[in-house]
Amino acid sequence: MHTNISATPHAKKAEVFLRDEPRANWHDTALWWVRQKRDNAARTVPEWEQLREAASQIKNHTLSNLDEYLEEFEKNAQRNGVIVHWAIDAQEHNEIILEIIRRNAVRKVVKSKSMLTEECHLNEFLLEHEIEVTDTDLGERIVQLRNEPPSHIVLPAIHLKKEDVSETFYTHLGTDQGIVDPEYLTRAARHHLRKKFLECDLAITGVNFAVAETGGFVVCTNEGNADLGVHCARIHVASMGIEKLIPKAEHLGVFLRLLARSATGQPITTYSSHFHRPRDGQEMHVVIVDNRRSQLLESPDFRSALKCIRCGACFNTCPVYRRSGGYSYHNAVAGPIGAILAPNHNMATNADLPFASTLCGSCSNVCPVKIDIHDQLWKWRQVITQEGVSRSAKRIGMKVLSFILSRPKVYRTGGKLMRRMMRRMPWLMKSNVFNPWYKQREMPTPALSFREWYVRNRR
Repeated sequence: MHTNISATPHAKKAEVFLRDEPRANWHDTALWWVRQKRDNAARTVPEWEQLREAASQIKNHTLSNLDEYLEEFEKNAQRNGVIVHWAIDAQEHNEIILEIIRRNAVRKVVKSKSMLTEECHLNEFLLEHEIEVTDTDLGERIVQLRNEPPSHIVLPAIHLKKEDVSETFYTHLGTDQGIVDPEYLTRAARHHLRKKFLECDLAITGVNFAVAETGGFVVCTNEGNADLGVHCARIHVASMGIEKLIPKAEHLGVFLRLLARSATGQPITTYSSHFHRPRDGQEMHVVIVDNRRSQLLESPDFRSALKCIRCGACFNTCPVYRRSGGYSYHNAVAGPIGAILAPNHNMATNADLPFASTLCGSCSNVCPVKIDIHDQLWKWRQVITQEGVSRSAKRIGMKVLSFILSRPKVYRTGGKLMRRMMRRMPWLMKSNVFNPWYKQREMPTPALSFREWYVRNRR
């Protein structure tokens, strides 16, 4: 069972992560390596930018006609023998799945990676009702055994090292202690999970893309765990956000070429599994979930966040995420895109997340569907401040800065005083109480302001 994600501010959680400096450095380096793989993969596709533009326009069109495409998908899915459910929020999504489980006397469930079920806290909900749920993605299973949520939407256990996995498997799976060989650990996980697949009654998957034209959907994995679960179970339940739709099957080629390259630098995922109808004797359900996506849809500033295909590229490039870790975001979806989505669910609880960014724009540059991520983070900051849910210290600080920066004489005098203080009382500047900026940094030597330099050297 995953622990509840608390709303401790991002900065405090990041501080905890950064106490282990070698691990933080390793986390940073590992994710940057994935970012470099993405760049190398993109360079192998001459029409990469045209693909990004095509994907962006397809998503824009779909979102502008989402009601029609949702109805078309439902009609075609039902024609294929799929049972379609609609859920307004996470609670209804969970209750629908629980009702399917109870009606069919299901006791054991396997689940492939689905960020929507993480968003809805489905595992915790089912465990409260004494339903055994096993995550079958290797990274997800590792963190589930550790009673942790995923820290990344594509690489759930990226915060862990081989030694951590070895100790986890020793504790929970009875492997030999101290062995960190990846092949040995993977074989142990495969042996453990194979029994779960064979015993399961119901398999839950996510949906990467749903096609309105056919009523089918695609699930992308590298381990084949979604396929194995679905083909072993007598019931298949797919959890799908309303934004997962694309209009036609011919559009899949655009997104499948972008997804894996953006996520892990692969040309394509190992398994791109297409589901259209249940096999003989099987039930297939699709639960279509809103969970406040409609609120984003009606917002001109934030609706393009719904174009996200959950590739994780913005995570891998973000200097803040790489240095602070996924758990610092206290939300099911971390990183830059999570910092956009989270305030839509609860602005007060997640008011700190849009500020956990340098606004460098790297996230927008790598996004395969061209979401203006850094612009939306900036816009959320404005909304949060206008709504009065930002931290009081930040509001007061911005008012003081506004007063100083709008008055040149005050600005020049204040600058002189601060530089003098830095020279004569450096201990004050190095205090984390008075100067939190100093954490993880070295103070620069005080220099002349540009105006002072110009006055001295203009001749």
